[in-house]
Amino acid sequence: MPTSSDQRTTRRFSLKLPLTVKAPNGETSEVVPTQTKDVSARGVFFYMDQDVHEGSKLEFTLTLPPEITLTENIQVRCIGKVVRVDQGEGGSVGIAAAIEQYEFIGD
Repeated sequence: MPTSSDQRTTRRFSLKLPLTVKAPNGETSEVVPTQTKDVSARGVFFYMDQDVHEGSKLEFTLTLPPEITLTENIQVRCIGKVVRVDQGEGGSVGIAAAIEQYEFIGD
């Protein structure tokens, strides 16, 4: 039986995909390169070295490789919301973000 902290409704896939996160940092937004730990149709989980608060809005771009697209790299720009923050190892922060909007973009 799932616990209240395990509210997954879609299947997650352990995929390490390139990810860039536009993290809000005061008045500017810094672009932080990282990679996903897992991905679902509704969200992503990744680690980064910046602290982000639950409920924060994020913009991030996933790169889907040819192994998935069967053509070439495809980038997907997403607008999402942080739904969970976990303390990782070595000062990194684990972030679960729900995808609220997305669009495919060219290289």
